[in-house]
Amino acid sequence: MSARGVARESDRRVEWVRSAVALHERPLTQYAVHLLAGDLERARDLVQEAFLRLCDQDQDAIEGHVVEWLYTVCRNLAIDVKRKERRMRLITDEQQDSFAATYESPTDAAEREDSFGRVTEVIQNLPPRQQEIVRLKFQHGMSYKEIGKVMNLTATNVGFILHTAIKSLREHLDVRESQ
Repeated sequence: MSARGVARESDRRVEWVRSAVALHERPLTQYAVHLLAGDLERARDLVQEAFLRLCDQDQDAIEGHVVEWLYTVCRNLAIDVKRKERRMRLITDEQQDSFAATYESPTDAAEREDSFGRVTEVIQNLPPRQQEIVRLKFQHGMSYKEIGKVMNLTATNVGFILHTAIKSLREHLDVRESQ
């Protein structure tokens, strides 16, 4: 390959990584924050490491499933971090607010916060695998197939686990609202 061809390939690769960062950095960081029990700084480090690993990948080999690849790498890195350090911290209100930057009336904001708080509380009572599937589906908009690739499950298994989680969430939320 000529020097010009190498330069073009390098430019294409840089643009590919930049595009992936622009599209996926924030949702990956939110996902990593949940995996790391609210540790925003570690989540950012983890996401940065995932993108560094993306730079070393063969673009053609993972084209078409970059999202799944990034989430899988983030998940595996988080598992490694959690193995090394069992200490967990909760996300602070300030950090949580930085992700929920919306513009709405104070009444709407209060209602949303109240609902969000109830749902979050109930989600935290789900088993860890159900929590992760719920977050990947509803916070990150992933399909069953994508979630299955990230978590090494079949799409059918993801659907079953998600159905079980939603059923449990409904039951707990119905009980809370009737009290």
